[in-house]
Amino acid sequence: MRDSIGRSTKPPLGATVSPTGVQFHLWAPHTKRVELLLNDGRRYPAQAQEDGYFSLHISGLKQGCFYRYVLDGCGPFPDPASRFQPEGPHGWSEVIDPSSYTWTTGEWLLPNLQLAGQVLYELHLGTFTKEGTYRAAEQEFKRLRELGVTVLEIMPIHEFCGEFGWGYDGVAFFAPYHRYGRPDDFRHMVDAAHAEGLAVLLDVVYNHFGPDGNCFGEYCPEYFSRRASEWGSAPNFDNAPVREYFLQNVAAWIHEYRLDGLRFDATQAIADSGHHEEHILASMSRRAREAAGNRKIILVSECERQWSHQLKSIAEGGHGFDGMWNDDLHHSMTVRLTGRREAYYSDHAGNPQEFISAAKYGPLFQGQYYGWQKAPRGTDCLRVEPWQWITFLENHDQVANTLRGTRPKAQSSPGMYRAMAAYWLLTPGTPMFFMGQEYGSERPFLYFSDQKPEIHEKVRNGRLTFLKQFDSVRDTEDLAHLLPDPGNPDTFQRCKLGPDDRATEEAAQYREFFRDLLQLRSHELAIAQKGRGMIDGAP
Repeated sequence: MRDSIGRSTKPPLGATVSPTGVQFHLWAPHTKRVELLLNDGRRYPAQAQEDGYFSLHISGLKQGCFYRYVLDGCGPFPDPASRFQPEGPHGWSEVIDPSSYTWTTGEWLLPNLQLAGQVLYELHLGTFTKEGTYRAAEQEFKRLRELGVTVLEIMPIHEFCGEFGWGYDGVAFFAPYHRYGRPDDFRHMVDAAHAEGLAVLLDVVYNHFGPDGNCFGEYCPEYFSRRASEWGSAPNFDNAPVREYFLQNVAAWIHEYRLDGLRFDATQAIADSGHHEEHILASMSRRAREAAGNRKIILVSECERQWSHQLKSIAEGGHGFDGMWNDDLHHSMTVRLTGRREAYYSDHAGNPQEFISAAKYGPLFQGQYYGWQKAPRGTDCLRVEPWQWITFLENHDQVANTLRGTRPKAQSSPGMYRAMAAYWLLTPGTPMFFMGQEYGSERPFLYFSDQKPEIHEKVRNGRLTFLKQFDSVRDTEDLAHLLPDPGNPDTFQRCKLGPDDRATEEAAQYREFFRDLLQLRSHELAIAQKGRGMIDGAP
């Protein structure tokens, strides 16, 4: 059921706490009998509703209780819309009441938040601090704000299997990863960020399901698209209830955690055949802004194809995103810093004309032939505002896409790196730091993923195959032995930042260098003006 502009009128999925008890709601269209099982052994039958939904209300039940579902006598299985999995995806689901958290910052202090003028900072919660928790991350917010950072971009925290991972293999999309802390710990982290004047974006992954702990098929095989993504099973956005699940998920992150926006991972891999009036990405954009109410939020797309129509408003036929990652500029800067023209860097020369064009127009490829892919790349971006392009010297993918997780600073001379950093921060795109970069860290960021044995070997071999696209890696002697094992806890531990990393004289010099550049960016009128046509040059 939908209203006149496409908003769902269905009850919220998952467990909803009320003054009288807890309401449970789920979708299992091919199931005849659904029972709710509490961890004390009690069972309650759910009532069938229209369109394959089931609901039940248990009076007197409170938050903190643990439950699963039994489907036609099979299971029990965790709730696909669980708000917390304290023992991981295979364990009991816990009833969480988002309204029980007492926010200290009241209404967020940036009611007119917009992407223009911001400085982003990408971080992975498990390696951002030695402790790797939401609460530990809070201790770093003051120094980031003093540096000039204004927006945190948190790598995915959808619940996933294992003791560590990047977070892109989520299987419980409403539940924050339990190893980082409880849901209220995440709320406390957002609250602490707001108190320091930092907005918070969350990286969300709607292009595929993770391989382990994925119980969606037990509820309905129609959750999965027939067109699998390159990373595994993909959501079936042609199905209305599946769309509704993910739209409610978008709204939950914004409303239940007061997030200031979302970064959508690999949107080029989110398939929508057009059976519905609105593309799923436009619907997600709409639902996110509805959930924010009077607050302004920022929505960012990572789109490898650089489809500029995603940056148009929904009224203009676009997807309503505010910004998009600019991989082209990163690739040109990397070629200039390292001299490597291989794999997806092979179409970039790193010459002055590329940097002039990037400053003027954003992505370098706007429909031109791209030799690496043997096809045209990108779309016309000439009407996109410069600040809508997220620019970076480092990010999680690009640092890890080296054999040893080596950062650009360690692959270039100090003078060249500083010159490139100055270009990056003083040109019109919206800059994004990667954690540790702000003090010149050379600590690696590697691909790590804790998986059960039958998946682990596939992950390791897949990583090895991926890196072989680079000539400099493929020609390395004894490559298989040198590749850090993604499933080895030491690979994860090596990536953790700590106080000692920023206690050196060099770290202090880099902090001052980046702070000065960000102050110039913010206060020097000729640089602070970021509209189209305000920059030009010649090689």
